[in-house]
Amino acid sequence: MKLAANLSMLFTEQPLLERFGAAKTAGFNAVEVQFPYVEKVADIKAELKAHELECVLINVPAGDLMEGGEGLASVPGKEAEFAAAVVECLSYVTSLRVKRVNVLPGRCFDESKRSLYLETFMRNLNTAAEMFKPLGVTVTFEAINTFDMPGFLINNVQQMLDVMADSKHDNIKMQFDVYHMARMEEGDVSAIISRLGNQIGHIQFADVPGRGEPGTGELDFKSIFSAIEYSTYEGWVGAEYKPTKNTEDTLRWKQWIASNLAMCS
Repeated sequence: MKLAANLSMLFTEQPLLERFGAAKTAGFNAVEVQFPYVEKVADIKAELKAHELECVLINVPAGDLMEGGEGLASVPGKEAEFAAAVVECLSYVTSLRVKRVNVLPGRCFDESKRSLYLETFMRNLNTAAEMFKPLGVTVTFEAINTFDMPGFLINNVQQMLDVMADSKHDNIKMQFDVYHMARMEEGDVSAIISRLGNQIGHIQFADVPGRGEPGTGELDFKSIFSAIEYSTYEGWVGAEYKPTKNTEDTLRWKQWIASNLAMCS
């Protein structure tokens, strides 16, 4: 199993640029960063090189989404802003050699406009996929639970499958977040991963309900990690949780994987 540390969530005891070294010290060979744009791309590149790390995923800028707004990707009239966000992301992808980017669908607060927002999202997602394809980059999109983000446009597995069915490019895949899907009570998460395998472009995890490290909630991570390992999914698995204590003290799950499953940390 190929593990990546999400530096937007882990090792936050330190400034972002210092988290790369912390991740390496903890045994990770790969990282992901939600929105790396707060730092100069040259500085991030230097940290990756210094610590021999691979950056496996970043998000396309999402406008006001993280402040409670609708975001960019699905909002009619914001197509130009979304296109500019993709261009900004491209500059980081090219410099950092990232092979997966995530497009956050955003929110739709007016249910009567849901179809329009979905149509806009599909156009923007396909446009992004077309722009990233020459670089060999997979474009993912994810479902987010409506407890943490009310009104989120894509919030369950079936909706992700519908998007996949309507997509026009083979470099579009779903991003499967164990935490979000478990919060939406999507059923046996392990079975879903086993079933969807090669339709998934990236996996992330945290426990439920508090989004802490494995073992702080109700999920059976031995089953989940085993399902990932023995499924047809071949990509990276991102640790994207909120540590309940110092990050270094929350990595017992990593030791279990090392002892029980094949691992490339």
